[in-house]
Amino acid sequence: MGTESLAEQIEGMGRRARAAARALALCSADAKNAALQAMADALEASTDGILAENAKDVSAAAVHGLNAAAIDRLRLTPERITAMAKGVREVADLPDPTGGVIREWTRPNGMKISKIRVPIGVVGIIYESRPNVTADAAVLCLKSGNACILRGGKESIHSNVAIAQALSEGAKNAGLSVDVIQLVPFTDREGVRLLAQMDRYLDMIVPRGGHALIEAVVEHARMPVIKHYHGVCHVYVDRGADLAMAERIAVNAKCQRPGVCNTMETLLVHRDVAETFLPAVAAALWERGVELRGDVRTREVLGAKVAEAVEADWTAEYLDLILSIRVVDSLEEAIDHIEHYGSHHSDAIVTGDEASARRFLAAVDSAAVFWNVSTRFSDGGEFGFGAEIGISTDKLHARGPMGLEELTTYKYLVTGDGQVRG
Repeated sequence: MGTESLAEQIEGMGRRARAAARALALCSADAKNAALQAMADALEASTDGILAENAKDVSAAAVHGLNAAAIDRLRLTPERITAMAKGVREVADLPDPTGGVIREWTRPNGMKISKIRVPIGVVGIIYESRPNVTADAAVLCLKSGNACILRGGKESIHSNVAIAQALSEGAKNAGLSVDVIQLVPFTDREGVRLLAQMDRYLDMIVPRGGHALIEAVVEHARMPVIKHYHGVCHVYVDRGADLAMAERIAVNAKCQRPGVCNTMETLLVHRDVAETFLPAVAAALWERGVELRGDVRTREVLGAKVAEAVEADWTAEYLDLILSIRVVDSLEEAIDHIEHYGSHHSDAIVTGDEASARRFLAAVDSAAVFWNVSTRFSDGGEFGFGAEIGISTDKLHARGPMGLEELTTYKYLVTGDGQVRG
């Protein structure tokens, strides 16, 4: 980028993204789908190069202080790149959200009004560690008619650049501007501030990462921010639960992939089933290497092998094989605990009592609430959205897993035959 300053480079990217977004908004669904198929082909054709660049990031992971779970999220394999390309093709097969009529009506004066879905415009995504986010974000933005500017973390910079280059090449091969997908090729912290303040060109910004990153974006942003600060997710095992089912769900919610935001961090157990359920679930969790921290009643049942849970544990997002456990006296106490300590992300109840389940589903104010289902299903792919741009715990515009519809806004089309207002 020559001798331009960082600010000039970022502004140039914004200017080009705005022009690309205007053209992309006029593309047909077939044109966008053809570009997505070409992008998937380009990813697979670039597998060796992407893996070579990813190896550089993985080798440097210890220097950046990444733990084992974070390194797993960073590492790419041929199978993960194949899955990445498969995800791109799945998005191509999804219905195009743009141009859809949300509502239409006719006023008494004959004026016809349609409310239709349209692209947001230019979307900025700032993320950490996970290079697959580069592909997920780019393809969802393109499918929904948005240009995107991506800024990954230093941990995955080589991987991100290689993936973005492959995607851009695929888009170019399909006749689109390479500027529909741009990746900031440097990791200076100043770049986050500059992107967040570029409201002249960016219409929305989505931070995906740790609390410090999200705080930095929110502090500087001059455009809407879609985010979740923490993923402190709970599973509550009610006294009416099938305990074998509850064990399967709890183990899956904690162990299936502990380093992600929809993993369970606190297990709540009704006192009536605690003495039966806790030894069984603890044995299954210990077998998988999970460290348990419990309240007084949990430790009375399970013994000194369980560490004492302190106040900070109830709000901890471990993102690791660590779990806090609390025994509660009632459904209402479980709900109160979740509302007091939770992050409004994803929470589950396991019970055969429909009345209890309905009460939990109605009272827990989280983006996704589950009945007899693992919290690990709080995911755009599992919801049938294809890839996801992120998970939002906000309440305006987007909440929960964000798919294609959440990357659109709407406008009103009004037609008439000469109406004027008196």
